[in-house]
Amino acid sequence: MHSDTSLLEIQHLSVDFQIEKNTTHAIQTISFALHAGKTLALVGESGSGKSVTALSILKLLSTPPAQYVDGKIFFQTKNKERIDLLQLDEEALRNIRGNEIGFIFQEPMTSLNPLMRCGLQVAESIRLHQKCTKEIATEKTIALFEEVKLPNPKEIFYRYPHELSGGQKQRVMIAMAISCNPTLLIADEPTTALDVTVQKTILELLKELQRKNGMAILFITHDLNLVKHFTDDVMVMYQGKCVEKQDTKSLFANPQHPYTRGLLACRPDKNHRVKYLKTVAEIVATNLEENKLEENNWIQSAAFVARIENINKSTPLFALQDVQIWYPTNRSFFGKTNAWYKAVNGVNLNIHEGETMGLVGESGCGKTSIGKAIVKLTDITSGQIMYKGKSIADLNKTDTQQYRKEVQLIFQDPYSSLNPRISIGEAIQEPMHVHGIHPANNRKEKTLELLNKVGLSAEHYHRYPHEFSGGQRQRICIARALALQSTFLICDESVSALDVSVQAQVLNLLVALRDEFNLTYLFISHDIGVVKHISDHVAVMQKGLIVEMNDADNLFKQPNQVYTQELLQSQY
Repeated sequence: MHSDTSLLEIQHLSVDFQIEKNTTHAIQTISFALHAGKTLALVGESGSGKSVTALSILKLLSTPPAQYVDGKIFFQTKNKERIDLLQLDEEALRNIRGNEIGFIFQEPMTSLNPLMRCGLQVAESIRLHQKCTKEIATEKTIALFEEVKLPNPKEIFYRYPHELSGGQKQRVMIAMAISCNPTLLIADEPTTALDVTVQKTILELLKELQRKNGMAILFITHDLNLVKHFTDDVMVMYQGKCVEKQDTKSLFANPQHPYTRGLLACRPDKNHRVKYLKTVAEIVATNLEENKLEENNWIQSAAFVARIENINKSTPLFALQDVQIWYPTNRSFFGKTNAWYKAVNGVNLNIHEGETMGLVGESGCGKTSIGKAIVKLTDITSGQIMYKGKSIADLNKTDTQQYRKEVQLIFQDPYSSLNPRISIGEAIQEPMHVHGIHPANNRKEKTLELLNKVGLSAEHYHRYPHEFSGGQRQRICIARALALQSTFLICDESVSALDVSVQAQVLNLLVALRDEFNLTYLFISHDIGVVKHISDHVAVMQKGLIVEMNDADNLFKQPNQVYTQELLQSQY
């Protein structure tokens, strides 16, 4: 790479975090260059320094605790001036942020202002940098919402963030990031919350903008399938260092570093249903170059068919009967609702004890609404949700308390579901205290066991949510849900924010707990490979309805509905 023609060049960047007397070397002498019209992927496990690298470019890290120890970050502006971003003051950086460098943040739920309508937040950025009228900014915002495939753009312009699904919020963030035609777009896990069809559409849109405007993209992700199809070059990060840097085709054809080989090998096997997924560390230790595990690790078709037959013979643990969930979208002057958003519009679904029911579909189709209704966080408009033969609407106070212990939800957004004022050790212990699980003097030990189970350690016990990466926060939420020894878990995109290695670890944990304690899961996800790996049955949702349901093997082999076929074909 020739530094004189690069749009972005990072030279020997080192960033430390100083927390009390402890120093963490988050990035250690990272160097790379990115040219106009090119896409560079930063890949690596959670906590490897990918997001810290991206945030450093626009000096978005809080100092303290962050310290820019060494290095330079050169950027070529639209008027061809070459500047060191680390030397700019706050006012100069504000002119660069959003205008010349767009940023799609990892967690759209926490990046949008909850008190402002979504459209106004995007229009504000356009008015600030393009100096146009309110009317023009509104028109441009609605056009952007159409470009990122948001349904009913004019309606969504006036909605608040809490009124949108996770994937819709992510698309609002993408619209904001590209609103001023930046020359560099930093995309930190931009498609994590998106279903596969929208994911493909968004990536094609970014590619089109790149061709049209010569935009460079720094693409941070843990999804190696996307890297393979979307990027020109790849830089692999491990513990704050660059361990390998190649063009994408060469890296996938001939990875040089053992860690890279491990990353490429720990995805669910497409051809075989396996009992156990190996993590990166295990693959590196055994020097495997592919995830072709021993034949005794395969689940034979006959065994899976027998399991499905046993599940179908049992009495349903949950039965959803013509469930409708409507949200008011417009009220009259006197407060009467005169318009509804029909998120769920007549769903029938049986979930049997000990099974994993996969639920897939486009963003906004009603998946999360069903999960929230089951745990009584959302009221249903009509229909019934039966649990062990009894309607959950008829549970008294004592029964409801027991129900909340038995039925838990792992939320889609880990940051907003954790209290920022208490340490994660306290957060995991809190449900134990509320429900009287384990003796008081034994709860810390149980909490440390749970942290270890989800790949964290005892040293994390006293840390607060803001001190963790997105993937680490998701693991904390999983540990908290497991703290109650619940019998039914709703996993709402519970592994979408996790890198492939931790994803394998958590999926192994969920399967092991299911088999050991006969747990039941409703597994909501847009990752088709993961759904196929873990699910017994899969239900496909579209526009508030279940349009197809079958056992996982048959649904993936012979999808009947055109929508299901399109969903499977959209998976990179």
